[in-house]
Amino acid sequence: MIDRRYIGHALAPFSVPVEASRLRFFAKAIGQTEAIYSDEAAAREAGHPGMQVPPTFLFCLEMDAPNPAAVRELLGLDYRRLLHGEQHFVYYAPAHAGDVLRFEQRIEDIYDKKGGALEFVVRRTKVSNQHGALVAELRSVTVMRNG
Repeated sequence: MIDRRYIGHALAPFSVPVEASRLRFFAKAIGQTEAIYSDEAAAREAGHPGMQVPPTFLFCLEMDAPNPAAVRELLGLDYRRLLHGEQHFVYYAPAHAGDVLRFEQRIEDIYDKKGGALEFVVRRTKVSNQHGALVAELRSVTVMRNG
């Protein structure tokens, strides 16, 4: 069983610069054709300070953590039995190329279902920009299959 004493545990915060070239690549990869996500001039014409971060890209930036496996290692999770169960985003403000985003991750909950056959780890991440403004909250659920 995953040790529930880690509920509420906060990981070390980290910051990631939002690079225009990565935004262009991501927009192309997901088939995003709206120019504010891939063209600096179009984004500025639309009133943005730079290209806007596409929806779900924050998940990619979160993987730039100094140790993307920190939660798995902390909890002793066997990656061979893990599933990505859910990803949820709540946006408060747009982020743009040139921003430096700060990620603050916390283990929000640990619980099980089916008599312990499935265990769930809920991680919430607050994302703020270089001005301290809250940009988004990410909620991720990891499922560990037991037995």
